Amino acid sequence: MSMQETVKPPVRPGQEIEVTVHGLGSSGEGVARYEGLTIFVPGGAPGDRLLARVQEVKRNYARAALVQVLEPSPDRVTPVCPVAGECGGCPLQHIAYEAQLRLKRQQVVDALERLGKLSGVTVHPTLGMAEPWEYRNKAQFPVGWRAGRVIAGFFAPGTHRIVDIERCAIQHPVANRILAAVKELAGRYGVPIYDEGTHTGVLRHVLARVGRRTGEAMAVLVTNGPEFPHGRTIARELMARIPELVSVVQNINPVRTNVVLGRESRVLAGRDSITDSIGDLEFSISPVSFFQVNPAQTEVLYGKALEYAGLTGSETVIDLYCGIGTISLFLARQCREVIGIEWVEEAVEDAWENAARNGIRNVRFIAGDAAVEMPRLAAEGVRADVVVLDPPRKGCEEPVLQAIAQMAPRRVVYVSCNAASLARDLGRLAGMGYRTVEVQPVDMFPHTAHVECVARVEREGT
Repeated sequence: MSMQETVKPPVRPGQEIEVTVHGLGSSGEGVARYEGLTIFVPGGAPGDRLLARVQEVKRNYARAALVQVLEPSPDRVTPVCPVAGECGGCPLQHIAYEAQLRLKRQQVVDALERLGKLSGVTVHPTLGMAEPWEYRNKAQFPVGWRAGRVIAGFFAPGTHRIVDIERCAIQHPVANRILAAVKELAGRYGVPIYDEGTHTGVLRHVLARVGRRTGEAMAVLVTNGPEFPHGRTIARELMARIPELVSVVQNINPVRTNVVLGRESRVLAGRDSITDSIGDLEFSISPVSFFQVNPAQTEVLYGKALEYAGLTGSETVIDLYCGIGTISLFLARQCREVIGIEWVEEAVEDAWENAARNGIRNVRFIAGDAAVEMPRLAAEGVRADVVVLDPPRKGCEEPVLQAIAQMAPRRVVYVSCNAASLARDLGRLAGMGYRTVEVQPVDMFPHTAHVECVARVEREGT
């Protein structure tokens, strides 16, 4: 066969095939093999024998829809949510929770070995939740109009078709009550509902935030412009109906975009923020603030980060991608100084406010791009004993890692929400003289494919 000839795939669209699922993909879909070709089947559980219908064929893989479970995996369970298969927000609800934890650990192990080319790293069992339901303190619901009524829920996978819901099993109960009330009130007062296709209408999204410790709640009604018919009336009725609500805010987003929130917010009723706490630290949360969505597991995650930092009280710590200062403030109580770097200016303002609120003075925050600020600090001779970083899903840019190596901290604590980018960056750090000792997966998002990790990385020779 000449090199120009291509091997014909063993499947075609529309063909029904029997496969056995052996693993999970990065989005939670089942992974199987058919005559050597990788087949992705959403809704499959490792150990399932399935009948699947091929939908899309590529050179190295195919995607198929689940037709029938011929022989269920021992780990297959009935989903709690009636729209679990349609919504796509919880792609692992059909897998027993203990099995989810094992699979997430394996996802980390595989990434470290295949992408990071790392061996000998201890990966601990995933730390899960005793009650992995109703854990989210933040919900974003797109709003639509269908069959003469207001609908809201989540987008079906790979589409902008709204799956209407009455209750989400992983959201805080107050968030579900906020959603139900807004749908009813918007329908009663005839608020024009946003149409994504024509970019017309008013109400686009409902965002709910709930303080897990304080019980305070916020409703953010995202509109397509400053006009909001009956907005204040709806806000007052929401406050009267839901006692936990202390804030109802209109957020204005007139841009044709997939980004939920716009730049301008107006208080319709109550306050402009809510408060919540992690451990014994209190934080102010605005409509646009980043705050971990699972506070119970956040305490587990931060506790492990503190343990891995190994602080004695004399260290200078740099906290990269520090957000509103959550990790920074935990670190500050056990070291000499923390320097936090965050590119979102509003988050830095919140970080300063949160430090003052908690009486913590040995921190300072820099508003800027870590890829610019870290090399600048390194060039100025700033040295850190420990660097803690919690980057976005894409991981770190090369200048950040190079600046860390130039500062030569004895220890790096890497908090990650993406095992693939974590593995890639740990592999890069290995080439700069840093050894990954151990990784602790933490299940921040039960019933989803996401896994958070904390890695302890030490400079060779320390």
